[in-house]
Amino acid sequence: MSGKIAVLGAGIIGVCCAVELQRRGYDVTLIDKNAPGEETSYGNAGVIARSSIIPFNHPGLWKSLPKLMGNKSTSFRYDPTFVAANMNWTAGFLKRANLKDFNYTTQALDDLIQLSTRKHEEMASILGIADKLNRKGWLHLYRQKATFDKSKLIRNTFDKFNVATKELNSDQISNLEPDLAPIFAKGLWIQDTMSFQNPGDLVKAYAAYFTSHGGILTKAKIQNLEKSGDGYKLTLDKTTHSKNTIIVDQVVVALGPWAKTFLKKFGYRVPLVFERGYHMNFSHDKERKLNRPVYDIDGGYVLAPMSNGVRLTTGVELAQQNSSPNYSQLAAAEAGARDAFPLNKPMDSEPWLGSRPTLPDCRPIIGQAPRHNGLWLAIGHQHIGFSTGPGTASILGSLISEEASPINAEPFRAERFIT
Repeated sequence: MSGKIAVLGAGIIGVCCAVELQRRGYDVTLIDKNAPGEETSYGNAGVIARSSIIPFNHPGLWKSLPKLMGNKSTSFRYDPTFVAANMNWTAGFLKRANLKDFNYTTQALDDLIQLSTRKHEEMASILGIADKLNRKGWLHLYRQKATFDKSKLIRNTFDKFNVATKELNSDQISNLEPDLAPIFAKGLWIQDTMSFQNPGDLVKAYAAYFTSHGGILTKAKIQNLEKSGDGYKLTLDKTTHSKNTIIVDQVVVALGPWAKTFLKKFGYRVPLVFERGYHMNFSHDKERKLNRPVYDIDGGYVLAPMSNGVRLTTGVELAQQNSSPNYSQLAAAEAGARDAFPLNKPMDSEPWLGSRPTLPDCRPIIGQAPRHNGLWLAIGHQHIGFSTGPGTASILGSLISEEASPINAEPFRAERFIT
């Protein structure tokens, strides 16, 4: 293939798109104001989760809604002013909490995650880091049997899509994770899930492959993007990059939470909200360890073994992307995590905070912008970008190359929200 393509955004989505397009023969420039993998892609739990096919707006949400609206849950917090300012998104999100939409979304996400998992494994082999993928799965843990019983729809969905799971009692949980406190009544072992003990480093490894094969990585702030003949002209901040403009044939927007503001200049009002999330890394005694990531369902947090400690990640906070941090959710998660595992001192000077961009149907947009030929979108991956990045790139690469998509791309079309 021939043609120059600029990929905007060097998180897991953008880096995967750059690698995919490069391998298809395009001349690719990857642009970000920061180094690859230093924003949202840095802060996750490192789980490539086969089980992340369940949208937040599943039919069981309605029973949980009164408690969630109390705004004291560890798994979910919200800024009332932000929710009020985004009522159209909220209405669209709740409207889709029904079985028909649930079935459609789970099928689409299952296709995307299975494709992504295969691509992750392929790239890990090429990069020589396959041995760094933890293949011990991860655990969904339930302090109360009643909570486990309420998860029947989710467990049935896993069975429907052949997600490899095993139900655990308290003794079996202790056998798998002997250093966890025996406070969990039930567990579900998601066996066909992988994890990586430094997610930012995995993104950097992909980016290093891209540059080693001739790809151009440009660290610069994007000042403007406009049509130029049959292509596009990118204007970069002179203070961050010596070359003021770049002319390309096509552009891929993979800017995560920054895509909403960026696309307004093209007249697109993208209904993205921000699932903000916090993390803190902790040290722990060397004789104590976690063998795999664990998700405390009742506690509303994930603990994941990292290369230099244990990472505690929170659930969702709906708030403006740049509003001040509210550490109360993280404090509640830490208290619950300390009941489960002997955390020592925090290893970070302050908690990390990132924003995960989410569309009302919990599916990303993967495809061409409706009114701009050559302007491609890979946005809205909510909290599962790490599990869906390579699959997103594979779909986008096939669409740009005018080939058949490896999976059904219809559920990810931009036109369902923007025209």
